[in-house]
Amino acid sequence: MWYLELPETSGICSCYRFKINNMDNEQSGRRDFVKKSITGTIAMGTGLSLAASIFSISAANASEAEWNGDPTASNEKAFRMGVIGPAELSLATSQIAATKASNKNAKEFAGFELTEALAVTGVLKDLGTPVPPMDAKAKATLAKIKNTPAGPEFDKEYISAQLENHEFLRDLAASYISKGKLPGAAENQGRHLATLSLAVFKEHVAITKRILGELGG
Repeated sequence: MWYLELPETSGICSCYRFKINNMDNEQSGRRDFVKKSITGTIAMGTGLSLAASIFSISAANASEAEWNGDPTASNEKAFRMGVIGPAELSLATSQIAATKASNKNAKEFAGFELTEALAVTGVLKDLGTPVPPMDAKAKATLAKIKNTPAGPEFDKEYISAQLENHEFLRDLAASYISKGKLPGAAENQGRHLATLSLAVFKEHVAITKRILGELGG
């Protein structure tokens, strides 16, 4: 995902056969790689102000970039708009799970995801990405996370929500990348970001599936 001198997050995983309880050490190097890669892609030696300028789209072109709520994106703005809603939901639910989760692996994942979501939402907002209101499904998910008592059932609800969220993000990134190389600096940067993000989304799908299996979900 997107980082500019921000807290580290998870990175690219070449193999999913690993022990979840060793996830912190194994992901440290990958988080460093993704952070450095994306920092170079976005900043290009001149800082966030240039990145924000590159990603700015005029009101005249905004209608072409509107996101329809499906895991599809035809351009970089639609990709950013598709990511920020699920990222906001992930932030809200992970803030709760970071202290409420009782399973060790669920709690550890919540801590990683919270750090990532804070970074992602911060950068997307800096790039002028509008934050859509939560839809009914997102509100229901958040309410269930808030209202489920701590324990095995809560852990299942949280990890299930994260699995669904990251499956959506995985499909969104894959959709945008499938459009091929589009003209313009913003599209070039967006494609680079989506390519890096897709690896992270796939990793998180694998991790949440594994944890959910351990929880009997």
